[in-house]
Amino acid sequence: MAMLTNRRKEMAVAASLVAPFVLTFALVFLYPAIRLVELSFTNSPLIGAGEWVGFDNFTRLLSDKLFLTSLKNNGYFVLLTVIPTTAIALCIALMINRLRGSLQALALAIFFLPYILPVSVVTQIWTWMLDFQFGVLQPVIAFFFGKSVAVFKNPYWVMPTVAMVTIWWTNGFNVLLFIAGLRNIPKDYYEAAQLDGATRLQLFRRVTWPLLWPVTALVLTLQMILQLKIFDQIYLLTKGGPFNSSYVMLLMVYREAFQLNHGGYASAIALVLFIIIAAFSVLQYQLLRAGGRR
Repeated sequence: MAMLTNRRKEMAVAASLVAPFVLTFALVFLYPAIRLVELSFTNSPLIGAGEWVGFDNFTRLLSDKLFLTSLKNNGYFVLLTVIPTTAIALCIALMINRLRGSLQALALAIFFLPYILPVSVVTQIWTWMLDFQFGVLQPVIAFFFGKSVAVFKNPYWVMPTVAMVTIWWTNGFNVLLFIAGLRNIPKDYYEAAQLDGATRLQLFRRVTWPLLWPVTALVLTLQMILQLKIFDQIYLLTKGGPFNSSYVMLLMVYREAFQLNHGGYASAIALVLFIIIAAFSVLQYQLLRAGGRR
């Protein structure tokens, strides 16, 4: 009987500790998610009731050229950022890991510093640096391409430029993840391989890369999720232009919901984006894990 009483006390304490998180999660995430699904099947405005229209919003998406353009731009942005930012972060982490003491701390701080900046500051910095008339980077562009380029008004330059800004801004977090992974690799493995005459390239291929693969899979998955949700940089730098060449799905959600007051249609777009992110991130992570076991 005493054991049963203690068990109940433990359950009550556990429930009291978990309850704040469960209530917050239900209020902030679960309820809005349920409402999003519900609204996606209606023609309701952003605030207020609407009529049930079934799958009409999703059928409309298939013939909406702006949606198809935004979907293509999201995919293009993922190609420009996910693998490049992971590769760059890995190279930076390998270089920093070879440093020691205060020099290593300084290098890590330098690469991590952009990550703590708010997106408004980041976009303002790059808007100034790439300004067509007064930008400090325009002479560099003119040197390589023969003339200055208004990068945020050129449909061929705009997405690669936003991708470059995003990589510069967010890569510090990826570097930290790789540094943590490198420090978890036992030094005994390297010493044993060096005794067998392994070169630096062989050490990386046979020791570092296989043991770092779980971290690489995590970074790739996180980047896939983050870059599919791109909005802030696009909104502040280009507003989706020029000629919708940088128009992405979350920008379309913002336009439909807060500018056109189409709450139901915006919810359908957001739901499709959520399904795409969930499907691709889970599929990618499982494929990467399976590849790491081989």
